[in-house]
Amino acid sequence: MGGVIALVVVLILAVIILMSCIKIVPQAHAYVVERLGAYQQTWSVGLHIKVPFIDTVAKRVVLKEQVVDFAPQPVITKDNVTMRIDTVVFFQITDPKLFAYGVENPIMAIENLTATTLRNIIGEMELDQTLTSREVINTKMRASLDIATDPWGIKVNRVELKNIIPPAAIQDAMEKQMKAERERREAILRAEGEKKSTILVAEGQKESAILEAEAEKQSAILRAEAEKEKMIREAEGEAEAILKVQKATADGIRMIREAGADEAVLKIKSLEAFEKAADGQATKIIIPSEIQGLAGLAASAKEILK
Repeated sequence: MGGVIALVVVLILAVIILMSCIKIVPQAHAYVVERLGAYQQTWSVGLHIKVPFIDTVAKRVVLKEQVVDFAPQPVITKDNVTMRIDTVVFFQITDPKLFAYGVENPIMAIENLTATTLRNIIGEMELDQTLTSREVINTKMRASLDIATDPWGIKVNRVELKNIIPPAAIQDAMEKQMKAERERREAILRAEGEKKSTILVAEGQKESAILEAEAEKQSAILRAEAEKEKMIREAEGEAEAILKVQKATADGIRMIREAGADEAVLKIKSLEAFEKAADGQATKIIIPSEIQGLAGLAASAKEILK
């Protein structure tokens, strides 16, 4: 009876030992296995069986990308300004063996390496450059950390500056500077607006003066054309009147000639023309000798008729 119990106990222990030797590695994980204290192999995803009492799982490694947020670190800029900067590092384990045997505490090593690298980079930059060069600092830190952590089986994917905290005095000075800059921009915008408004008013006045001058010019041209037209019409009227007078005179002379008037009648008609020319206003009239003779003849005839 005692032998059966012992056999059952042995079988149970064998089953327990066998079950403990069966290992299942989950997704995105890796197991570092040692045999008698020395590195044996790295188990990837799947079912694995180890040798009892000889093989041991020395390290369980997570292969997913991990994020570590480090506390703010004091750094000094090139122009001797002390500030505090906290960083966030995104890394991934690429070689479980190197990760297990490369460094004692990988996270602490990354933190210290991040702090020293950050101090070296910030020490070569001034305050203003530090505040405006986050991307440059991130790129330099990622490159430096990736090279330094490669022997540890770690790949640094990204490094981000989470916060840059300058001293209180610097923050106050920066706020005053920003306020002054905003006021300066506001004054510039106001001055530019007033300048544009003045220019627009001046241009409007200029265009108004030009339009007024154009209107006066057009009005003067129209008045001159009207005066010219009036003078032309008056001249044409006078010329037409003269032509009519001359035509009437010519017609009268032609009719007299056609009626057979002698020279004496023509001379009398000439005298009548001189009388009309005088029109009671002339003070002196020069009469041709022929007409004077005719006048004398007329006087003699008048005496004889008496």
